[in-house]
Amino acid sequence: MTTHAPDLAFDPRPAMQRVLLACLPGLLALFWLNGWGVLLQLLLSSATVLTCETLVRRLRQQSAPPPDQSLFATPFLAEGSGLVSAVLLGLALPAYAPWWLTVSAAAFASLFGKALFGGFGRNPLNPTMLGYAFALLAFPAHTVHWPAPRGDYALLGAVQQVFGFGSGLIDGWSQATALDSLKHNDRLTIDELFTRHPAFGSVGGRGVEWVGLAFLAGGLFLLQQRVIRWHAPLGMLGALFVISLLCWNGSGSDSNGSPLLHLFSGATMLGAFFIVTEPVSGADSARARLYFGIGVGLLTYLIRTWGGYPDGLAFAVLLMNLGVPSLERLATWRAAEAKA
Repeated sequence: MTTHAPDLAFDPRPAMQRVLLACLPGLLALFWLNGWGVLLQLLLSSATVLTCETLVRRLRQQSAPPPDQSLFATPFLAEGSGLVSAVLLGLALPAYAPWWLTVSAAAFASLFGKALFGGFGRNPLNPTMLGYAFALLAFPAHTVHWPAPRGDYALLGAVQQVFGFGSGLIDGWSQATALDSLKHNDRLTIDELFTRHPAFGSVGGRGVEWVGLAFLAGGLFLLQQRVIRWHAPLGMLGALFVISLLCWNGSGSDSNGSPLLHLFSGATMLGAFFIVTEPVSGADSARARLYFGIGVGLLTYLIRTWGGYPDGLAFAVLLMNLGVPSLERLATWRAAEAKA
């Protein structure tokens, strides 16, 4: 597998700053939906990743970058890619996951997702999704506890829950997500799920619809700023829409869900604009980026519908990361064929 060597003439800091700014609407929407646990996850994830990066630099006897080459002129943040990965991981994990799960996932993302391959610009797999997949596989029982939307989440209660001071709180706070409820539904029609189940909103997950719109707004900002390109997001969202439309079998109890349900539930919008657009582990050429997004969209739907996990985004991204060299060859062949 080939990896992308960093371009030393390229300054990634402006792009990292814009990505962090674009995350802000989604962060605020998640805070409105899930409360203080969101911020605690961000702090834990960020502190862990940045600490790991500092320790790795010391083990390699590398000095921290000077302030004029660091994000926000802070050497501890380096070029900013670690902080961006940490923020995205903190947003993706359940808001009231135990602290040790977040720390473990963030450390795994940093050490095995980046440091193992030489650091910034060399990772063949998406670090954020690698850390998230590690949490899913290593601690499956703790990654299914998602908070009920708009619950009474005071700061003290959030601290107690995340750091293990309040046993039993999770029984009152957690509920199955819309995708999880759809996956295990065997008796209610789709209309009944939307009417009776508290996890369902108007077209997707209750409250998650607004979170998705917030990440969509952030993604459009990144497109307008030319931080990301449109190929991978359009490929992912288009493929997810088309396959969910083709496999939509009505509103019966065995329904796989409508296209809008899949677009506005789970981590779809976060994935489309902030995950599949990660430049190092993704494809280089425009055509290959489009193929990459299409593959992620198709695999996400297949895992959601027939796999063992309610939301298959992490595994879909990692599988497509492995296929990037083949996608590049396919894109080159298709381009040459079109010119012939």
